[in-house]
Amino acid sequence: MKKVTLILLMALVALLVACGGGGDNAAATEIDIANLPDTVDVETVSAIKDDADVFLLDVREQYEYDEAHIPGVTLIPMGEIPNRLSEIPTDQQVIVTCRSGNRSGQVTDFLREQGFTNVHNMAGGINAWSAAGFPVEQ
Repeated sequence: MKKVTLILLMALVALLVACGGGGDNAAATEIDIANLPDTVDVETVSAIKDDADVFLLDVREQYEYDEAHIPGVTLIPMGEIPNRLSEIPTDQQVIVTCRSGNRSGQVTDFLREQGFTNVHNMAGGINAWSAAGFPVEQ
């Protein structure tokens, strides 16, 4: 019985490694930050948010930010964006987030209209981020 269990365990480990679940596959799944799609999912944002070439922008109101926000995110409420454009970098990939992805989508469109070519909307906002189990600060 022990021999069968050991064989099954070894087969499971081999299957996990073959499918990418048993080791460091960072090189195989590296994300090309310079070529992000217009809309990025929370898993991608979680993987790249600490990269020096990424600027994470929260466009919710202060009280929403205070309830829960992504660690390291910069808050510029949606209504303040037109007057604070100089605070948004042009030399980094800007990922815009909000509660659900609606306001951030509008801000992303606005920034593109202003000539920004490096902006991306985070799908689902903080709701999707929290639902995926990623950390938040208060």
